[in-house]
Amino acid sequence: MKLEVNELKKSFGEVEVLHGVSFSVESGSALGLLGRNGAGKTTTIRILMDVFKGNSGVITMDGKPFSTKEYQIGYLPEERGLYPKKTVGEQLTYLAMLRGISAKKAKEQMKKWLVRMGVEEYENRKLETLSKGNQQKVQLAQTLLCDPDIVILDEPFSGLDPVNAQILKDVIKEQIQAGKLVIFSSHQMSYVEEFCDEIAILNHGNVVLSGNLREIKREFGRDRLVLSSLDETPQELAERLSNGFSDLLDVEKVQKDKVIIRKKEEMNKPVILKRLLEEGVDLEFFGLYEPSLNDIFVEKAGDEA
Repeated sequence: MKLEVNELKKSFGEVEVLHGVSFSVESGSALGLLGRNGAGKTTTIRILMDVFKGNSGVITMDGKPFSTKEYQIGYLPEERGLYPKKTVGEQLTYLAMLRGISAKKAKEQMKKWLVRMGVEEYENRKLETLSKGNQQKVQLAQTLLCDPDIVILDEPFSGLDPVNAQILKDVIKEQIQAGKLVIFSSHQMSYVEEFCDEIAILNHGNVVLSGNLREIKREFGRDRLVLSSLDETPQELAERLSNGFSDLLDVEKVQKDKVIIRKKEEMNKPVILKRLLEEGVDLEFFGLYEPSLNDIFVEKAGDEA
């Protein structure tokens, strides 16, 4: 399956909040849908879920108009929506039946996912009596009850300790390996890097960057190098580079333990390294710069709202 969103626009009253959002994701892979609060992520997801309609734009699955009625969709919203005073097993079974699953199958799926998430002992407990982390695991069980074709996860790791986060990571990886189409939204960039082959970054209702994460990282690292010195602090090294090597490079960023530079277009790495060594820079490290997703996100969506 290939889900494609093309030029999606949405207005509330006179305010347009999506200005032509486009991205795609295929089954067996995960898309990281990223953006600051208010960027348009939730609005986009709600249109995908057919909670409300876009004003214009096209959503297709394998080239045909996308209809939520033709697919099982598992959705984990950022704002949780289960019933705190109902027992865990009762409400999961009920929610599975609402999706068209028989009572017998719904109960089987409920028990299966409570076991998989390690919360089977709470089947007959009211949700409100569980810890926040265990409530979150019940929420994910609810998302996967219907064996969905499409899995949409909005901040799934909120409130989880490292042990429970690992369980959740394993389950998400299983869904991807099983050929599900996964859309993953989180402000925790390390998780996005772990799961997602593709990303789309929204900023003020526009997609400001999209594509294969590995290729994006390679492009962002182009012409950039990382340096550190044995006998100079990063700040001292940055000042020395700016003052004595401006014909070769520009200092772009000073970090805790290193300096990131951008080489001049006509320069190559061996020329820069040779000059640095000739002029007595005692290098500890000299190599290619690979940005983190967090670095990329801040650069593309870090402007003030």
